[in-house]
Amino acid sequence: MAVTVFAAIDIGSYNVSIEVFELTKKSGLRSLTRVRKALELGKDTFSLKKISMERLEELTDILNDYKRIMKEFGVTAYRACAKSAFREAKNRYLAVDHIRRATGITIDVLSNSEQRFLGYKSIASRGEEFQKFIEKGTAIVDVGGGSIQISLFDNDSLVTTQNLVLGSLRVRQRLSSFERETTHYDVLVEQLFRKEISSFKRMYLKNRSIVNIILVGDYFTNLIFQNKSDLNKLETREEFMKWYDHFMKSSPADLAEELGISSDMVSVLIPMAVLYRKLIEELHVEMIWLPGIQLTDGVAYDYGEKNGIIRASHDFEKDIVMSAKNMASRYSSNKAHTEMLVMAAGKIFDVVKKSAELSPRDRLLLEVACYLHDCGKYISLVNVADCSYNIIMSTEIIGLSDRERRIIANVVKYNTAELTYYRDVAESDLLDTDDYMLVCQLVAIMRLANCLDQSYMQKMKSLSVVKKEKELILTVGSDDDYTLERGIFRENVDFFEEIFDLRPILKMKKKR
Repeated sequence: MAVTVFAAIDIGSYNVSIEVFELTKKSGLRSLTRVRKALELGKDTFSLKKISMERLEELTDILNDYKRIMKEFGVTAYRACAKSAFREAKNRYLAVDHIRRATGITIDVLSNSEQRFLGYKSIASRGEEFQKFIEKGTAIVDVGGGSIQISLFDNDSLVTTQNLVLGSLRVRQRLSSFERETTHYDVLVEQLFRKEISSFKRMYLKNRSIVNIILVGDYFTNLIFQNKSDLNKLETREEFMKWYDHFMKSSPADLAEELGISSDMVSVLIPMAVLYRKLIEELHVEMIWLPGIQLTDGVAYDYGEKNGIIRASHDFEKDIVMSAKNMASRYSSNKAHTEMLVMAAGKIFDVVKKSAELSPRDRLLLEVACYLHDCGKYISLVNVADCSYNIIMSTEIIGLSDRERRIIANVVKYNTAELTYYRDVAESDLLDTDDYMLVCQLVAIMRLANCLDQSYMQKMKSLSVVKKEKELILTVGSDDDYTLERGIFRENVDFFEEIFDLRPILKMKKKR
């Protein structure tokens, strides 16, 4: 039986951890060891906006020690991930380069959506338990040192995910200068959260019923609930509130002794506890699940899935598509036209993908772009391209990297705007040549597909797409007047041929 020994390194706001896993097709994921060392990188970033050399040297020492651990366990692959403390540091690129030269370890600085997606995969690694839990209305609340992510599920589908820049360490830093002016620090924290939670509830919850909540995050999420040994803890609302009362009535010194931490860190835990209580009350939650997972679980699960060692029990790409569909609905996109565009673009893609060397992931990006292709009309009917671009670049879609989101935004933009040549696009939007070519290919497909329902009247009743030598033949079944669609189709033929070296030909077939 083939065995892979994989190490996941999590560089967080106040600790750095490594977990070594054994991965097999038969048994899946098994943790061999976990080591955690305290390091308050976030304290530098959230106050100084950079990582100091002192903290960087401490991190270097920790990672060199982790290299020794990886060698002892015979690790054959690893991934080191940094979160908001690195992501928001002005000197992050210098810090990553310093670590690479000093330790040989390459750090991936995760975008927020990538980080939360890996956290989401950590929960999904629990398989059927996760699937069963999200069948009813469920909120996943992921609290880190720098921010909070709230994701809503309904009927096994991801409805929305939103980030609030109010992590536990950031809140402590923000309130530190005046927390001594009150005897009720928890009230101060609650007032800070109140506006953000109210806005989230008003904009995204609406009439949706949330029955369950899954509490995840970093090491402290498990610590404050004493969930270190019970890695799959379920609590009722009443049990949680009983724990919360005990937590808040205890003095910082007593909590520090009870939890085995420094009294300084208790002020980090209070914002987490207050947030959890506030959300449980506001969402009227009945059941709380603490799966006891860390980001390292998600990193290992992701590696196993991508390398064919682990078979995912949850359809993560479906969540990405559902997020795009819900986003399109929020911006009042034409549903009937959009679904026809998705269908037509998919058929064209499937015919040209092999010769154009397009991947299944590229098809997903095209599908998301189709759903969002006219979201900018919600803001302006004149500047649709730029408004759509700005909406997409300002909205996180969990599971997509910043690079992928940039590609989608450009595809949507140039669906209607004139596509400029590489130098102009690259300089304005940080696209390399490969990404630029992918944008061109997806734009050409979307423009051609969009022609087929130019009137938004769904005249097309059937579509077949075949490649014949240097021609791409699209046969449309329709009994309606297709003059407008024919005319717009001809306007996009030359661009498609320039990109794919195939001449699109439109043929009509009566349906009666």
